[in-house]
Parts: sequence; C-alpha cells; structure tokens
Amino acid sequence: MTGMPPVVELRSVSKLYGGTPAVENVDFILRRGEIHALLGENGAGKSTLTKMIAGVVTPTRGEMFVDGQRAAFASPAEAMRAGMVMVFQENSLVPSMTVAQNIFLGDERFFNRLRPLYIAAQQFLQALNFNVDPWANVATLGVAKKQMVEIARAVRQQARVLIFDEPTASLTPEEKHHFFALVRRLKAQGVSIVFISHALEEALELADHITILRDGRLVASDRREAFDRDGIVRALVGRALAQDLYGEGGRRARPAGRQVLSVQNLSMGKVVRNTSFTAYAGQITGMFGLIGSGRTETARIIAGIAKRNLFHGGEIRLGERSVRYRVPRQAVRDGIVYVTEDRKLEGFFDTMSIAWNIGLGHLAAHGGAVVRPAEIAALAKTWSEALAVRSIGADAKVIELSGGNQQKVVIAKSLVQRPSLVIFDEPTRGVDVGAIAEIHRIINGLADDGLAVIVISSYLPEILSLSDRILVCRKGRVVEEFSAGTATEEAIMYAAVH
Repeated sequence: MTGMPPVVELRSVSKLYGGTPAVENVDFILRRGEIHALLGENGAGKSTLTKMIAGVVTPTRGEMFVDGQRAAFASPAEAMRAGMVMVFQENSLVPSMTVAQNIFLGDERFFNRLRPLYIAAQQFLQALNFNVDPWANVATLGVAKKQMVEIARAVRQQARVLIFDEPTASLTPEEKHHFFALVRRLKAQGVSIVFISHALEEALELADHITILRDGRLVASDRREAFDRDGIVRALVGRALAQDLYGEGGRRARPAGRQVLSVQNLSMGKVVRNTSFTAYAGQITGMFGLIGSGRTETARIIAGIAKRNLFHGGEIRLGERSVRYRVPRQAVRDGIVYVTEDRKLEGFFDTMSIAWNIGLGHLAAHGGAVVRPAEIAALAKTWSEALAVRSIGADAKVIELSGGNQQKVVIAKSLVQRPSLVIFDEPTRGVDVGAIAEIHRIINGLADDGLAVIVISSYLPEILSLSDRILVCRKGRVVEEFSAGTATEEAIMYAAVH
C-alpha cells in the first residue's frame, strides 16, 4: 500500500479564518485503495482539511496535488468531476423530496419514468444492506436513515475518493457492520477513502493508515499497526485521560429512589407497541435497541413531542399523576426535558448567541415571562462555567462552536429549566473523546444529585458505562431489563436481536 502513488497530496496547507488558523502547515497523503482514518477532537481541523479536498474550502496557503498534478477546486461540483465526493456529518439532503429522488439528484434524465427510478433505488439500497424505503419522504426519516441515504448517494456517484465525516455516529452495531463491509468492498475496487470518526475502535479496526490532528496541526501519521488506543488518546488530547471513557461493565449500581416515571402499555401506531417501564430518582436508566426499536419515539411521546394513540394508547404517570401532553411546553413545566439526538436541527438556534440559547430554555420553563438581558447573561455565565462550554464569550454564535460545545449548550438550555426527569437521546453523537468524558460527568452528576435520568444510546460501551439499569427495546417495546452488575454486551445484543 505504501508503494502506491498518492491520489491526493496536500503539502503544507493552512486555512485561516480572521487570522486564526483552523489548519496550519499540514501535510496529508492519500493513496489508491487506502482507508485513511483522520482523527482529532472537535475543532482540531479534520473537517476543514477534508473540505479542501472536496472543494468546499480553499486553502489560505499550501498546495494540493491530484494524481501528481497541481489542483485547486473552486467548488464542490468541480471536485466531484475530478472524483472527489464528501459525505458530510450534517446531511445535505432535500427534505421535501423522496429517498429515490435524493439518490438520483443531479443525475436525472430530461424525461424520467418514476417507477423504474424507484425500483433502481430500491435495488441499490438493498445491495448496500440499507433498510430504507425509496418511496419515503426524507423529512420523515430519522437521523440514521438520512445518513444511509447520504452514503448511498455518494457511493452511487462512483467516486475515486470518498470522504466520510462521522458516518457511523447514528448507526446501530448491525448497520455499522454492513457499512464496514461496504467500505472494504470499495477499497477492493481501488477507491480511496478518508474516514473521520470519534470512535477510536473503528479507526483501529478499519483503517490502513491513521493521521491525528490537534489544534489544527499534524501530531502523528503512520500505519495503523503503529498505534494502540492509549497512544491515540494521548495524541488526541495531549495527555492520558484520567479514566477510561467507557469503564468496564459490572460496576455497582446506584440504589433506586422514588418512582418518578411509570409508562404502562404505551402505543403509537406500529412504532411503539404496548411498552412498559419505570424510571427512578437518583438512577440512570439506559435504553438500547436497534433502529426501528421505538426508543426515540417512546422518549418523544413522554416529552410531549409525539402523540400516543388516542384510544388504547396506554398511560404515562409522572409521580402519582397521570399525564398526557399535547405540546412539549406542558412537559417542561412538569419537569421533563428531552435532549434531542439531532442537535443541529432541533437542539439550538444556530445564528443566536450562547447566552440567548440558554436564556430561551429559561423562558420556556417560565411561560415566556419577560427576563432582563442582564439576567440572561448571568444565567449563561453560570451554566457555561458549570458545563465547561469553551468559546470566545457568551455572545459567540452557537454555530461557531465545536460539536462537543454545541452539545453542552443544548444540555445547558435543558438543565436551566430545573427538571426532575432528563432524557438524553444519543448524548455523545459526533462528540470528541475529551467532550465525551465531560458529558458523561454531567450525566452522572445529575443522577448523583437525585434526578431521574434516561439515556438512549446506540453505543453499547456507553450504555454499560453510564447505566444503573438497562432496558432493551425491540420492535416497539421494552423486552428485557438488566442491572448494571449483570449486563454484558453479548446479553444485551442478543435481547435486541432475538
């Protein structure tokens, strides 16, 4: 592999924004038929570097070569014509169009017969082992299935270089297995792949070569065999983490406090079907299941975002009181908050400041009462310090923050409402290793302070590390419960599949 000529080579590239370097003096080589993992914390420069290859970003300094010839792409379309395709972490699908229309977008004929188009899309998705309905409107899909459509669209373009930015962040273990098989097939066909991921185990399993960035600079680049997990973590954060991100299972569980939530025979169409469970104060209840298991939908019903069946929809009891929420505001006033899995779409107002995003959470809990700007600023300062939100100031726009800090703002906006029940849906999706440890600290702190916490995650080590009780969902209902002391990855996965 090392003897293969470079398909793409970046020499001493830098990208400055307002005089501040996002990438500084970085060399990067991608060879034919190579899977190249690009690692780094949020803000390390990974996306900026790959966007140079994809024609989204123009380097401030340095040179790029494609097949040994100097290249400078003025747009993503120009890069795509040269065979460079990027699958972005934030999906770029057209929500008002169907899955099939998005897959063939830009490659339509003048006259299109719809039935053959949908049949071709269905066959292509099946060949990739992606269980997505080609007739479905993209706006109705969850995060994971949108990611599958993004990947399918990129693969169909038959690129020479494919760049995946956090492609597995919302996929289940089974879907990740199919995705890895797809990547290896593409490699065998001579496609070069850049793979950005925060999951270090994925890089060690999949990559031929690993490059690590920190603060916009190259700190390590070598064959995969030269790295182990501890070495990668030290290179990423410049130190060894105080403790393993995902401790061993079998730890001692916190004792259950009073019953905060009771769900009995909850049903919503074919998605949630007669599911029942409880959540207790002072405990973290983990929820695991494959895509389509009804985890997120159950949480959204509890939070008043989705509606259960009008008849035979079951019962939700908050403490001793039966509740049925028409809108999320009612749930917030009763002390229930839901931290969404899709922070960019539902979690914050991207062009507003950190202070006003946190302040809007406070307003939501107080019925839109008038609040002085000084009070908003004080709340933002308190919660930004408590959650270690790193920014240039409370007036910084949330869109300017790294993924981990954006997630902390979403959490702060929820916690400022002073809830008694907090539901986290994929709390560390697309978050770097340093921020994962901090978010886990926040979640554990909430349970230690006596709140009832529910954590939904597709990553089993995270579920095992955080949970005092683990609920396994399958086909719309909770089918198994484990304690922290008895749960294993094998037992949980068996319950989720069989």
